[in-house]
Formats: sequence, C-alpha cells, structure tokens
Amino acid sequence: VQLVESGGGSVQAGGSLMLSCAASAYTASWGCMAWFRQAPGKEREGVGFIDRVGNTRYADSVKGRFTISKDNAKNTLYLQMNSLKPEDTAMYYCAAVEGLCITSTSYNYWGQGTQVTVSS
Repeated sequence: VQLVESGGGSVQAGGSLMLSCAASAYTASWGCMAWFRQAPGKEREGVGFIDRVGNTRYADSVKGRFTISKDNAKNTLYLQMNSLKPEDTAMYYCAAVEGLCITSTSYNYWGQGTQVTVSS
C-alpha cells in the first residue's frame, strides 16, 4: 500500500492550500484516514480524521479552517486548508488504519509527507 501526498507549498498568512493523498488501495476499505502534521522540534499531531462512513473530527487548532474529505472513486484523501497561519507550518502526512479513528500515531500506513510553509 502506498500513500502519496501532494499540494504543499509556501503561502502567506490568510491564504489557502489543498493537500491531496493518492492511495494505491481502496480508500473505502479503511476504517479511518487522517492527516497529521509535524513541525520541527515538535511531536506529530493529528489534524483531521475521516472514518469509513464520512464522519469527521478535527484538532481544536484547525476547527473551522480545515476540511478533510475523501473521494472513494478516485482513492484520494484531501485536506482543504483556509485562513492559514504561520503556526500551521509543518510537514503534513496522510495516514490510514484498518480500525477506528484514533488520535495517536498508531496507523498502519503513512505517506512520505508534503511541506506546508506559511509566512506572516
């Protein structure tokens, strides 16, 4: 199974980016898919989670600004990021697990990451 992220880049504060994660397996088959991020010197943290039936959950720091979604026909996970802040700067990873959505990093599959840099 491969997960390949794309869509990262550099933007100014207040701007938007959409991240994509292309999967080599059926996204509909996984119990949960998620986006995590890791800034230098910090632990990896969960940003958004979406389960098999489309229920979503977000970290408090991104609620109202980020939207996670998936297109099972395209086997692709998305993260729409609006009103970006400098503190959103991090490497963003998509992940998948066969079980329920969890906030820890105990996911079966990970992508290689895509860098997001937000300047003030």
